[in-house]
Parts: sequence; C-alpha cells; structure tokens
Amino acid sequence: MQELPSVAIWLESTAVGVFSDEVVGVVKDHTYHLIRPQKLLVATGAREKMLSFPGNTLPGVYGAGAFQTLVNRDLVKSSERVLIVGGGNVGLIAGYHAIQAGIEVVALIEALPAVGGYKVHADKLLRLGVPILTRHTVVAAHGDTQVDGVTIAALDDDWQIIEGTHKTFAVDTILIAVGLAEVNEFYLKARQWGMDAYAAGDAQEIAEASAAMFTGKIEGLKIARALGRFTDPIPTEWDQKAVILKSRPGKPVHRRPPSGEKGVMPVFHCEQEVPCNPCTSVCPEGAIRTEADTITGLPYLVNGIECKGCLACVAICPGLAVTLVDFRSDSDWATVTLPYEIHREWVEKGQAVPVTDLDGAILGYYQVQRVVANRKKYPGTLLVQVKMERTVAKRAVGIRVQEAQVAPSTIYEKAPLSDAAVICRCERITAGEVRSAIRNGVRDINQMKALNRAGMGACGAKTCRPMIWRLFQEEGVAVEAVTDRVDRPLFVEVPLGTLAGATGGKEHA
Repeated sequence: MQELPSVAIWLESTAVGVFSDEVVGVVKDHTYHLIRPQKLLVATGAREKMLSFPGNTLPGVYGAGAFQTLVNRDLVKSSERVLIVGGGNVGLIAGYHAIQAGIEVVALIEALPAVGGYKVHADKLLRLGVPILTRHTVVAAHGDTQVDGVTIAALDDDWQIIEGTHKTFAVDTILIAVGLAEVNEFYLKARQWGMDAYAAGDAQEIAEASAAMFTGKIEGLKIARALGRFTDPIPTEWDQKAVILKSRPGKPVHRRPPSGEKGVMPVFHCEQEVPCNPCTSVCPEGAIRTEADTITGLPYLVNGIECKGCLACVAICPGLAVTLVDFRSDSDWATVTLPYEIHREWVEKGQAVPVTDLDGAILGYYQVQRVVANRKKYPGTLLVQVKMERTVAKRAVGIRVQEAQVAPSTIYEKAPLSDAAVICRCERITAGEVRSAIRNGVRDINQMKALNRAGMGACGAKTCRPMIWRLFQEEGVAVEAVTDRVDRPLFVEVPLGTLAGATGGKEHA
C-alpha cells in the first residue's frame, strides 16, 4: 500500500460487494476488509456485450477487449486471419490494431445500415484494404476444437437473413465488438441503500475515453465540494465540454479538396464532426482552424496564412486524415506526404506502394521518395512521401497493405439451429432452453433461473442477462411484462476461506 499525504492507494484489491448498512467489502491480500466510506465513487468502466450464435463458445471467439489486451499490451500476435463483428469505434480500432500486428482482417461486418463509429476510423480500414459490410450478421462459427471458419449473411429491413447471401470465410478468430454496457452494479446498489455515491466514466455513461476522463474530473470536484474541501462552483463550461465529448458523431459530409495548385498545402480528409482538433493547436503558423471554432468543427486552412510545410498536422492527426501536397515543382508531378503506422519495411525508399483515395480505391502505384520519422514527438507515425500526378495528388489519402476483397469459400454448410447457441456460458444454457421457458409462460427471470439455471453462474448474469432480455423481445413479450432478476449484494466471486476470516479484518471509516 502506497501512502500519500491524504490518500491511501490499495493495489491488487477488489471491491466485492456493497451492503445495506452502507459498508463496502474489499478483498486485499486474501483478507476481507469492511470499509465505511463517507462518499463512494464508482469508476469501474464497462463490459462487452456478447452475441448468441452457434459456435459462439469455441476457442477463437474473442471479445474486443481481450483481443486488444493481447495485441496492444502483451504484444502477442493472437491470430492469423480475423473477422470482426461490429462497426462501432471499438471494432474499427481493433481491426486497425490487428493489421498493425500483422493479422489479416478478412472483413468487418455491421448489422446496421452504417457503421456507428467515427468515419475516420472506418476510412482507415478501407484504405488499408479491409471490406466493411453493413447490413450483415454472423450466422455461425465453425470448427471442432477451435474456430476454423465463420459464415455471415446479409440482413433485410426486418433484420431477417436473406437467403442466398451466405458467405463462409476461413478464419481462426472471430472478434465480437457489438457494444458495451455500464459496470454500474455497485453504484446502483449503493444508491439503493441510501449511500452518497457517484459514478464516472463508462460506469456513468458509455462514451469515448476523453469523455470518461473528463467526467471523472467533474465527479471528483463534486465530491470535494460535498466534503467541504472545495467551495468554488464547478465551471459551467465543464458540463458543456462533457456534453460535447459525449456527443454522437455528426452526419458525414462530402468535402471538396482546396482549390489551387501552388505552394504547399494540407488537405483535410475528415468528413464528420467529432470532438477532435489537435491539428489546430500544433500548427506553428496558426493556419488551421475548425468551423465555428469548436472542437467538433471540421478543420480548414485559413485564407491569407501561408503553410510552411512543417508536416506537424499530418503527423499528429489520430485519424490519419491529413495529407500534405507540395506543388512547388514546375512539372506535372506533386509530392504527397501520407501518414502511415504499419510496418516500416513495407514502405522503404524506392518501393512502389499502392496509394488509395478516401474510399480505399487504388489511384496507382507510386515509388516512395522519402520516409520521415520523428520518434520523439510522434514515435508511432511515419510520413511517407511519394510523387504523383498533380491531377490526383489531392485525392491521395493512404497506402493499402492487404487485398481489399478476400474471396470467401463457395461452400456453405448449413449452420446448426439457432436454438443451439449458448446464452448462459457459466451454466451452458442454450437459446432453445430459454425460449422453451418463455413459451411455457415464464415472465420472471428469477423463476427462469430456478427452472433451468440461466443466470445462476459465477458471473452473476453479467453476460447472459442482455441476451435473455433480447430473447423475450424476439418472442413478442413486452419488456414491461417481464420481472428482472434480483441482484445480490455480493458481485464478485470470493473464496469462502477469505470470507471466513472476515472477523479478523478491519473496518475502515
């Protein structure tokens, strides 16, 4: 335990429950402690949602969080070929990280008519050569001991599979990224018991990381005020900024490239309002602003201010949506600087690389003239310079690294009945067993748990509960007609031996 002047930090400690006498149970070093807080801040993040389909429990079916932990934190190449299900930011970014790790992404599928994540993230995948298939769903995972294939199909307007649209891909991984749910059980139970509890980050509302950090700042100040440690009012602009950071992306708009072919100029390929403006702050000339001077406005080059071609805006853009075009040569060619974050050896000087437009179409193959790296300021981003025809230079956005369309197998083996899909993983309860209970009149999830053990496992129904609710809806049962399960005070598994030693633990105020 690290001691600070006013804060004790407990590492390797787990809060396991909050109780009606306003006490929080915490396990630290195999010892059970009871803490009686004056205030309680819950910043437990989010958990991933799961899909039910035949084969969804095979090894090789990953949640995006586990996949990214292996690839990003542990630097483990966990797969060779992956299909991604879900077009939110989590799925889009996971696909990008997969390619950075040398993993082939055969496709990303999304059930909605359009991806829900930021367009700049989707555009990055398209430029790298990943097909994005909207109005598609996963039908089944195939394999005996692990995933060796996956079948997908198109959906109609009623969310039904369209016959004859099945495609089967040979993959070793299916990455599920279909959304997040707040881990807020501690907060809700604490409020139920009358405790002065606060929630921050994804435990308060699912949003981007910047919003999570900022809401934590706001809630921390609220607690300080409630404890009398801070008397100034919370700035109103903080709440306004939090709303902006949580806002949904705007509708994509088509932007024409800037006119003129003189000097050097940045070209902005972002076409959607999102909370992002590092290009404005990094420009030493002050030549870049955002529309309406807001963090969500689209960037533009200010008239009358000359760009000096420092490349900072190209390097800093997290969406890789800025290129720099140099027209200072008198020839029919222009030098284009492209941001690039994949393998350095694929863009060595002298190599011919496929340069793409915003939608991933190849404009042509061009020889790399120079590779610029600023390992101190932008260690992960390379700036690749190529010479292109002036007529297409402003359309150049990225470099393709894999084939755009991996042909699926022509063989489709009809998947097992959807009733075989596992809903409750802890107890191995299938969709068919849950549907049977619903059709027999069960309208109380507690009763269902008693009849077939659905939701009785160690996770406390954290994964299966949303899927059980969905099955009620699919069976035509109104949500208000169903009684939800009762959450127990203890939320995390604890060995009985640890609890048996609770009398030796200490109560902390």
